[in-house]
Formats: sequence, structure tokens, C-alpha cells
Amino acid sequence: MAENEVTENEIAESEGDGYSEIKMGAGWYLTITLAKSEKYDNEYIEIAKERSGVKRSRFNLNPKYARILGNALLKFADDNELK
Repeated sequence: MAENEVTENEIAESEGDGYSEIKMGAGWYLTITLAKSEKYDNEYIEIAKERSGVKRSRFNLNPKYARILGNALLKFADDNELK
């Protein structure tokens, strides 16, 4: 397996588009959801830390920055020799 590949059991996608989760350990998941604001009528990406169906902390991201964030995370991992 390549250095930056993720194994099957680390990322599990739910049925349908717009949702992904990463198993972290001790029952924690990092969930990534495409959501829509009814108040402002726009889409955003919600990144949340979740356990037992309860979201503990959340971060909302403008979708236009999703790819930039992903690339920045990969560069950060490479620069710091993270797996």
C-alpha cells in the first residue's frame, strides 16, 4: 500500500451523495456532509466530530474551498511525514 493511501475500514461512505465519514477510533467519526441553509438559500460543507449519533463539534466550509482544503491537508501530511 502506498504511503498516502487510506484503507477501506478508515473511510466508509453512506448511501447517497453528499455524505462521507472517517472512522477515527474509540467510537468517534469525522463526518463530512453537504448541507443547505434554508435561511440564506446556499450550500455549505459541514465537517463534524461525531459519536453515538451526537455531533460534538462542527465546522462549516464554503464548497468553493473544499478542494483547496483537501490539497492543503495532503501537503501538510507530506511536509510533516504523516501517514
